Amino acid sequence: MKLKVSCVIVGFLVMVLSLSAQTFTTLQSFDSTDGANPEAALVQGLNGNLYGTTQQGGANGAGTVFEITPGGTLTTLYSFCSIGVCADGDDPYAGLVLAANGDLYGTTTGGGAKGDGTVFKITPGGALTTLYSFCSASACTDGEKPTAGLVQAANGDFYGTTELEGAKGDGTVFKITPAGTLTTLYTFCSLSDCADGKGASGLILAINGDFYGTTTGGGANGYGTVFKITVAGALTTVHSFDSTDGADPYAGLVQGANGDFYGTTYIGGANGEGTVYEITPSGTLTTLYSFCSESGCPDGANPYDALVQGTDGNFYGTTYAGGANFYGTVFEITGGGELTTLHSFDDEDGEETLAGLVQATDGLLYGTTYAGGADFNGTVFSLSVASLNPFVETLPSSGAAGHEIDILGSDLVGTTRVSFNDTAAVFKVVSGSLITATVPTGATTGFVTVATPAGTLKSNRKFRVTP
Repeated sequence: MKLKVSCVIVGFLVMVLSLSAQTFTTLQSFDSTDGANPEAALVQGLNGNLYGTTQQGGANGAGTVFEITPGGTLTTLYSFCSIGVCADGDDPYAGLVLAANGDLYGTTTGGGAKGDGTVFKITPGGALTTLYSFCSASACTDGEKPTAGLVQAANGDFYGTTELEGAKGDGTVFKITPAGTLTTLYTFCSLSDCADGKGASGLILAINGDFYGTTTGGGANGYGTVFKITVAGALTTVHSFDSTDGADPYAGLVQGANGDFYGTTYIGGANGEGTVYEITPSGTLTTLYSFCSESGCPDGANPYDALVQGTDGNFYGTTYAGGANFYGTVFEITGGGELTTLHSFDDEDGEETLAGLVQATDGLLYGTTYAGGADFNGTVFSLSVASLNPFVETLPSSGAAGHEIDILGSDLVGTTRVSFNDTAAVFKVVSGSLITATVPTGATTGFVTVATPAGTLKSNRKFRVTP
């Protein structure tokens, strides 16, 4: 089961701490009327602002969807449980995904027509549509309580997981169309002793077109797994944790530029307080770091959410506990396992970080804390790191020649050239944060570059050119 932390309270605070090469800023403290207890990573929209969810609070106490500018202006876009018996959902654990159409899609763990969670769409203006209510199938074979977010594939459909139910009671992998038609692709604990895992934590779309994810339990040793699943639903267990190499991987994965996957476990490892690991697509796992390597855990303990790879090639994440003040940390780790604690939370600037980070196109890292802040209901923060630079991001991350895609960035007005792996493209500057471009004939898989008056920006990952 996902970890739930008791609710506390919040208001507004701006606090800046200068720490050598990085600057930490508390952008906003929740006051419960505008939301409380954000548990998931943020996502950047087409307008350059950031979007997220709070698990609780808002007008009805059942959680919110919010927008926040890089400068810290927060707007509550939607308060859940706005419809009788929470038919629109409540208690959103997961973050949002920005779809190719510019709308945001997400999940709630409760509410909906059956009370077991929903999939929803919300526009940047706050208009919410419930696409699916779980436990709509007999005996909940479609699953219940989706605690993880969605990922959109090249075919336009969304893929996700439920933590519970399905035919065996231990969660599912599902596909859902933008119109709301849901197909259950896989049911966990379909093998003896749940050797295939149980309680999935979410998916990522790998460069090869398959999905990879983690389960918090099951596997050969009962401590969780890393798995691969095709768009057709064929599942392969890539690794079973054994506690010495980590346990309870609540976090999903991120695929590094080298093609390997990186993730965290909440507990286990050499010191019992969680790990950072690297795993190849074929299943060779290397423990890069075991937390709580010193007395008092000044390096942090219990990482709960996924890592993000920065434009400098290093990985960035958070821990739920530990650090200089015992309230959790923000850390940087190299591909070789060298860890640096960038920030230790002190309660006033946040605590109990359950969410991962996002690097926005301005180069800064943004994140949330579940609790702490001026009113103790959690915060939104940013962190500048000297080695992280502005970049551009493509939406979607793959497409065929002739397809029009969005390119997100900062200060894009005056752009003179857009190229796909050095092949020039036809483009249009829509705003300072958005360019539309057509994938050029002859382009091959590689980085997208954008020439602006301030310099050339490079995409944060390779764009995959499809047939």
